[in-house]
Amino acid sequence: MKDYMAFFEESYRRLTRDSGVRGDFIDHFYERFIAGSPDVARRFELTDMRRQQLMLARSLDEMARFSKDRRAPETLRRTAARHGPGDLGIPPGLYDQWLESLLASVREFDPECSDEVLLAWRIVLAPGIEYMRHHPPTAP
Repeated sequence: MKDYMAFFEESYRRLTRDSGVRGDFIDHFYERFIAGSPDVARRFELTDMRRQQLMLARSLDEMARFSKDRRAPETLRRTAARHGPGDLGIPPGLYDQWLESLLASVREFDPECSDEVLLAWRIVLAPGIEYMRHHPPTAP
């Protein structure tokens, strides 16, 4: 049996093992994501990208933890509420763009990337993405 969480964690570790690689990986992801859609570009016009990059790193950690134990930490609940219809109103389709941009960046920056590694990223992030996509606006 394959341990997709281990594949994800090893890949994530390779991408974040030193702050230079982590910065390049995340910078490249956001460049790709923002360039992929005028809607995304508009949504990031006034964003403090340094802060956003730190939030992404934290979110990836939380989503991996959520994939393991299926308990949403308060920060993930707040992030989901912030992205929901009562606030930023992120359309569900943007989560697909986000994931595809992230995977393209993993493919480019992880020297050991393979189809199996990319599948691991999909499997590990899927519960968190679905939580974000369908989080009820009134949930605690």
